[in-house]
Amino acid sequence: MNSIESLCINTIRTLSMDAVQQANSGHPGTPMALAPVAFTLFDKFIRHNPKNPDWPNRDRFVLSAGHASMLLYSTLHINGYDITLDDMRNFRQLHSKCAGHPEYGLAPGIETTTGPLGQGVANSVGMAIAEKWLAKYFNRPNFELIHYKVFAIAGDGCMMEGISSEAASLAGHLGLDNLVWLYDNNHITIEGNTSLAFSEDVHKRFEAYGWFVQHLPDANDTTAIVAALQNANAAKGCPSMIIIDSHIAYGAPNKQDTHGAHGEPLGEDEIKAAKKNYGWDPDKKFFVPQEVSAYTQHITEKGQQLETDWKKRFDEYAKAFPELAQEFELIQKRAMPENWDSEIPAFPADAKGLASRESNGKILNAVAKKVPWLIGGAADLAPSTKTLINDGGHFSKENYGGRNFHFGIREHAMGAVINGMTLSKLRCYGAGFMIFSDYMRPTFRLASLMEQPSIFIFTHDSIGVGEDGPTHQPIEQLASLRAIPNLEVIRPADANEVAAAWRYIMQLKDRPSALILTRQALPTFDRTRYASAEGLKRGGYIMADCKGLPEVILIGTGSEVQLCIGAYEQLTKEGVKCRVVSLPCWSLFERQGGAYWEKVIPSSVRCRIAVEAASSFGWRRYTGIDADGGIVAMRDFGESAPIKALLEEFGFTVEAVVKMAKSKLRASQKKKNLKPPKKAATRSAKKIKQSKAVKKKKNAKRK
Repeated sequence: MNSIESLCINTIRTLSMDAVQQANSGHPGTPMALAPVAFTLFDKFIRHNPKNPDWPNRDRFVLSAGHASMLLYSTLHINGYDITLDDMRNFRQLHSKCAGHPEYGLAPGIETTTGPLGQGVANSVGMAIAEKWLAKYFNRPNFELIHYKVFAIAGDGCMMEGISSEAASLAGHLGLDNLVWLYDNNHITIEGNTSLAFSEDVHKRFEAYGWFVQHLPDANDTTAIVAALQNANAAKGCPSMIIIDSHIAYGAPNKQDTHGAHGEPLGEDEIKAAKKNYGWDPDKKFFVPQEVSAYTQHITEKGQQLETDWKKRFDEYAKAFPELAQEFELIQKRAMPENWDSEIPAFPADAKGLASRESNGKILNAVAKKVPWLIGGAADLAPSTKTLINDGGHFSKENYGGRNFHFGIREHAMGAVINGMTLSKLRCYGAGFMIFSDYMRPTFRLASLMEQPSIFIFTHDSIGVGEDGPTHQPIEQLASLRAIPNLEVIRPADANEVAAAWRYIMQLKDRPSALILTRQALPTFDRTRYASAEGLKRGGYIMADCKGLPEVILIGTGSEVQLCIGAYEQLTKEGVKCRVVSLPCWSLFERQGGAYWEKVIPSSVRCRIAVEAASSFGWRRYTGIDADGGIVAMRDFGESAPIKALLEEFGFTVEAVVKMAKSKLRASQKKKNLKPPKKAATRSAKKIKQSKAVKKKKNAKRK
């Protein structure tokens, strides 16, 4: 290790220690251990431009062990990224770029939000898949537009979380030789040594997945790290794993190799002692030697030249292949091609109709014809979710240009892989049964936090699943998904609402969406009689109405809108002034503002009935909490039976909706007709006191 290497590595270590100590919070041990690894990666292998961290052909680096965030911030700083010493002094403070765990979009150079262990490495698989697909689609002889590597640092926690197993298995199956994981094998977790809970042979495990595996005994041996990374880059037909033995809190005399260095500051005395061991001035804080600053300038110039050379190639490419170049630019802007939605069908009125999973499949294919970079797949459920792109080919080790992905029965990894592909600017979807969305909650949350327009498609959305029974019948899932900020949960009522949903979600740039679809057929409503399905773009809309102010409002989503319409027809015949509101997306509806809300669901109409074959949780926001509002919903888990029997058993019939509407309407009217009770005569405390005094005098006179 030469002197500049040593200076840079120790700068990463000392900046990390100082920032954690100043914040009085954080994880100093791993940055101290892995500084040689991070420095070597960025210095000799990662192709990047600190002045434009988002240029398309850069290599990607993911710190999956996100608790070691100061390793990333310090490394980015000495590489010329816009992370200043003041930013690091404000580590873990309000509005700081340097959050407790790396957050995508908060600081340059952060490729994905990490912290929930295993998510980062699973994202990296999606990024590697995206590179393979983009290279196959865009590269032409003598024009290698796309060619980059994806590197990720993982810790013991990442290895233990199940999502990493799912993702590694998929990566090995697909032969992703553009993917390199570096495993920090420091044998320490929060509770103590990993031997408390972890004793498997990771080397053999990854070899079994089909990875090329190397084992380095010393994280400080930069020569060995260089050789291992060169071997990894040279490996063909498989991803690479480099297992690196390290000493957590390397150089700290009392904290090295202890769990005390994992999640708390070292303390001032321990930091000074560690700095002495590094040959550092123990009294200097947030110190960057002049030689390191000069190194930073060199890295910046090198990165700018890399991008300049690539841009020249792209300009030549654009002359040779103008249509492909235009598509590439659209992808980078998250823009849609002209007339991208021109083949989305309009569905005629049909009492029998289609399951929304069926209509979704037709619409998905219509969009896919016009948007070649719309790609995705299912967790072994494409025949059931109807999410296959016709003639799109199958993505595999033999065909990286396929548009249909087979994620296998790996829902958790599927979601994180989709997020990694979306972070790479592709439009991607993952599909499964609604009940299994529970396996994917962390990925929804992170997609929402990162403001990524990932698309999640869920079918078999209610007790309408039928005979498979309560293990497969979603109840609480809708409410739990709606609770995630920034996630558009959309449950269309018929085929035309599905079409409107796709017109909306394909243009999203800052939030993910979850399409919730049925297994059973839904009638396609006569839109000449009822309002246009384009009302979905406002989240909720008046679908059927009366003259003047309604007496009762029926609110439904998805398959239950047909019950509201049936009840509306019957109540209208009986002279009840009724309105039907289709409310497919709560979050979108709420963003329309109070005036629109008041127009659709007037506060003066107290009799409101919500109908949804799921948990009632959250519906009181729309029906009110008094006795005038009612909810036809699930109060328990379902049962195994044919759908017709289940709907009758749990009260999802037109008759049940009509009955509740009439009952609530009578109660509401009864309240209106009641005369207010006469106010009881009240007397002030002073008068009561005076009265008692008079009474007392009278009694005294009698005596």
